[in-house]
Amino acid sequence: MSPAADTEGARPASALARDPPVRGWRAVFPPAQWLAAYRPQWLANDAIAGVTLAAYGIPVSLAYASLAGLPPQYGIYCYLVGGLFYALFGSSRQLAVGPTSAISMLVGVTIAGMAQGDPGRWADIAALTALVIAAMCVLAWLFRLSSLVNFISETILLGFKAGAALTIAMTQLPKLFGVKGGGEGFFERIVILAGQLPGTNLAVFAFGLAALAVLLLGERFLPGRPIALLVVVISILMLSVTALGDLGFKIVGALPQGLPDFHMAELRLRDVDGVIPLAFACLLLAYVESVSAARTLAQAHGYEIDARQELLGLGAANLAAAFFQAYPVAGGLSQSSVNDKAGAKTPLALVFASLTIGLCLMYLTGLLYNLPNVVLAAIVLVAVKGLINIGELRHVWRVSRFEFSVSMVAFAGVLLFGILKGVIVAVLVSMLLLIRRAAHPHVAFLGRIPGTLRSYSDMERSPDNEAVPGALVFRVEASLLYFNVEYVRDAVWQRIRSTAAPLSLVVCDLSTSPAVDLAGARMLAKLHDELKAAGIGLRLVAAHAAVRDMLRAEGLEERVGYFGRRVRVADVIDEFQGRTGTARINL
Repeated sequence: MSPAADTEGARPASALARDPPVRGWRAVFPPAQWLAAYRPQWLANDAIAGVTLAAYGIPVSLAYASLAGLPPQYGIYCYLVGGLFYALFGSSRQLAVGPTSAISMLVGVTIAGMAQGDPGRWADIAALTALVIAAMCVLAWLFRLSSLVNFISETILLGFKAGAALTIAMTQLPKLFGVKGGGEGFFERIVILAGQLPGTNLAVFAFGLAALAVLLLGERFLPGRPIALLVVVISILMLSVTALGDLGFKIVGALPQGLPDFHMAELRLRDVDGVIPLAFACLLLAYVESVSAARTLAQAHGYEIDARQELLGLGAANLAAAFFQAYPVAGGLSQSSVNDKAGAKTPLALVFASLTIGLCLMYLTGLLYNLPNVVLAAIVLVAVKGLINIGELRHVWRVSRFEFSVSMVAFAGVLLFGILKGVIVAVLVSMLLLIRRAAHPHVAFLGRIPGTLRSYSDMERSPDNEAVPGALVFRVEASLLYFNVEYVRDAVWQRIRSTAAPLSLVVCDLSTSPAVDLAGARMLAKLHDELKAAGIGLRLVAAHAAVRDMLRAEGLEERVGYFGRRVRVADVIDEFQGRTGTARINL
């Protein structure tokens, strides 16, 4: 519901968003904020949302645990403790925290090479990874590193998610066909599956297709409803009361009854190579996905989240996962949408969800014995479908072929190297893209706008602009820093050499250069000397205050002339034309 739908007596969320920032211990412990404003009529909304979220989360978490290579109950434990502890420290009111498909797959394929075939070691490594993530979250919170994830572009994530979706799907297709499957990489799995297709179990395949059809129809016509739970119940009943169980269906089997025990991993970091890279990759995925989902929901409800506080929320959730037989968790848009559409008003909905899941673990685990694995595979396949955003890929293709190519690099990286290395490829591509843009800023060459006397703009974007006879005006649309100054200098000289008419003046407009470092100032000094040797003057205009201080410290004002804050391009051009007697043309 939107804030406008709240009954009278409380301020809308949009008004709360304009309140002064909360400080002190209340800022670190968000329940102290939302509990103080809690209204009794919200209790029913949160309770219903919590039960609905539990009904959605139980079958999904069973499926995701299989991706992580862990017993099914570990996925349920993720929802049980992850959401409960996030509610204590998270800043979002509707975000639901639990296992996600990408992180589950990342954990599963990476730990497979570390566990040495030992299920106990596998579980301990998963718990240790969650513990390391919690530690990283706290450190990132302490050092205020929440903004660093903004360096990972949406374009990169678009390709990464699509690659992850196909990789995950390939691990589930053998279950859909009722064959063994196998292989390490994406393409090897395709080859092995193709060779096993003649042995398809038609009963399992038909059952899986039927489950897929119901899930897709439910997603289309009943969004936000626990359709997966309905499919699970029906499939259990069919295998329990019919002869389908004799046709080669693999089932979940017995799950341990009761709540998870408090358990610390017996391994230490030095005992397992590769845990820290795995934890970093999981943290990157978890934080980006969680904050993106939380911001989407907060915008819909008219409030703001605290991106830094989300580090503590995720840290608390993963710390609980580490100590209660679970594995890394994150906030996801799909489960959060279920929580939101079910009417969640506050994080108390997560508490109700945990209570519901706890009761199911204590009294209802026996009912899941005959749950067929093909149904879990169908749930995963439908869930990862949402990771492939064809519409956005088409939009990126239309807007920027370069950005689309970058997205495809991340996509190919996941398919070729796996999810963990694919994350690293995505990070590297993001950094290279950032460096490339910073090192090759746009250098605009300006001309007078027709019909005006003192207005200038980029001639590349406006070819009808009028060049100033005998003068070249350029503007660097970025800061002048050590890694881009040579590119800028070369661009200016290339333009000078390509200009047929002789030049007497070059004007550098610094209005779009918020910063100039020592290398930038020295490049301008060098450019001045080079131009002077060629009989061309250099003037600097429209520099910001800090930039003027740097340039004056390097002695530029004595060499190129006064460049006070009121000096603009038009002033220098007027002075130049008055001195040379150059007529204004085409006015």
